[in-house]
Amino acid sequence: MTGTPAEIALLTNPTSGKGKGALARDAALQRFAEAGVPVRSLQGRDAAEALDLARAVVADGVETLVIAGGDGMVHLGAQAVAGTGTTLGIIPAGTGNDVARYLDLPRSDPRAAAERVLAGRTRTIDLARSGSQHFVTVLAAGFDAIVNERANEMTWPKGQMRYNIATLAELRTFTPIPYILDLDGQTRSLEAMLVAVGNGPSFGGGLRITEGAVLDDGLLDVVIIKPMSRLGLVRTYPKLFKGTHVTHPAYEHHRVRSVTVAAPGIVSYADGERFGALPLTVECAPGALTVLH
Repeated sequence: MTGTPAEIALLTNPTSGKGKGALARDAALQRFAEAGVPVRSLQGRDAAEALDLARAVVADGVETLVIAGGDGMVHLGAQAVAGTGTTLGIIPAGTGNDVARYLDLPRSDPRAAAERVLAGRTRTIDLARSGSQHFVTVLAAGFDAIVNERANEMTWPKGQMRYNIATLAELRTFTPIPYILDLDGQTRSLEAMLVAVGNGPSFGGGLRITEGAVLDDGLLDVVIIKPMSRLGLVRTYPKLFKGTHVTHPAYEHHRVRSVTVAAPGIVSYADGERFGALPLTVECAPGALTVLH
């Protein structure tokens, strides 16, 4: 399906990607104005207000909600449009931009990304759902989630380096986590470094933890990284960028429609955002999101 949107609501996180959000918004607004497409430009004071604004325009029947920001803003947009008739467009302006990678969108040229919105090509993809919440990329529920928690508590440094430092700090004391998993009704008790639930193949700016995950297959990809040494974890980490970690003996992969993940003291993250404390049940929501690409 193609066709220039009749009206656009543009929701921005101006602080995405160290201020790239505001620049991306301005470039997109200029391009939409040149095309003569009416735009409602929205910006919340915080995530809660931004979500309220997004839900209000969707309830008002806006045809296309466009996000200017990173995966966190895409996550927010997905909550507003999942299962509705509103299409989601993306002007990538974050640090990770994994959803933009999935859709092969221009990640450093907001005018080119706006051009994709104007072209109006749509694709229907799955979402992962837990209760009333959805996510697009990957649910992190182990060592990676613990690192996220620590990084969020740090005020210095900014950007990727903060996650690198948090990773090193957690590695010093990390021990395997006891999990109970329910994989489409099959129960497993095991120890692991992490469990990741993927709707798509990557998170964290191209870390292909759930390599092979397909956005529209009606399935979730569950990856288990079984206990390994700290040195082994450090050595394996670079392989995540190419997805070549799948040959490691500690790697285990399942495709399911539903998974319950339980482990003590773990707060999960999805699309880079705090998602919820375990235990959580996640199921695939086939065809729940229509995106512009």
